Formats: sequence, structure tokens, C-alpha cells
Amino acid sequence: MAVHKSFGTYCAQICEISIDEDDYVQIEKYTAAVDCGVAVNPDVIKAQVEGAIGFGVGHIMRDQITLDGGVVVQQNFPDYEPLRMRDIKAIEVHIVKTNEAPSGIGEPGTPPAGPALANAIAASGRDLVTHLPMIENGVDFA
Repeated sequence: MAVHKSFGTYCAQICEISIDEDDYVQIEKYTAAVDCGVAVNPDVIKAQVEGAIGFGVGHIMRDQITLDGGVVVQQNFPDYEPLRMRDIKAIEVHIVKTNEAPSGIGEPGTPPAGPALANAIAASGRDLVTHLPMIENGVDFA
């Protein structure tokens, strides 16, 4: 689990994982609760949080930008693999009902995504991953 507040919005996330017999981590589900004031357009809020989780998880899992002589090494998808549909089996978003004024929703879903995944991995009995990307620091994903 991880919780974050920014732009007047609270976002809590729980990441559920499984680990197979070959020690590969599979992200089974992210559950998010978001309090962004009055939900003006709930479908957009859900889409924003789903996208924010995907954006955050992709970077935490395997993406990085490296430089060689001041030049970016990664040029396209063979060098910088984006998140795939198979990487997260399910995302569930709950919007807290409130009468508070609407607040921001674009960014608050990204910051807790990585810590929620790291905490789920640590809760499975593995060491807490503190260096990123995870794939280069002892975590293999299914």
C-alpha cells in the first residue's frame, strides 16, 4: 500500500502480486481510492488514475533513460520498452464521494504506484527494492 497527496487530491493504492515457481513477479491488481473533491466526470477520473498507475509502474519496473557522452542511448521501443497490457492484470479505481471542491487528478495517481509495488514485493518476503528500475535490481517480472 502507498498513499500520496498532491494538487489537493489524496490517492491511496494497494498492489497485489503473485510470484511463480521461477521467482517471477506478476502484478495481479492495483486498487486505488481517490479523493479529488466532487467528481465532475467520474469516467475521466478513473481513466486518469488508471493511466497514472500504468505510467508510474512502467518506469518503476524497467524503464530508464541513460546517457553516453551526453547523448540519450534509448532511441525507440526496442531500447525503451513501454508498459504492456500483460504487465498489470487489473486496475480498480474507487472515487470517494465528497462535497469538497474539485481538485487535481492528472498527476496524483503516479507517485504511489511504485511504492505500492515495492511494498507488495517486500510483503512477499523479499528485500525492499530501493534502486530503480526494479528489473535491473533483482526483480524479474512475468
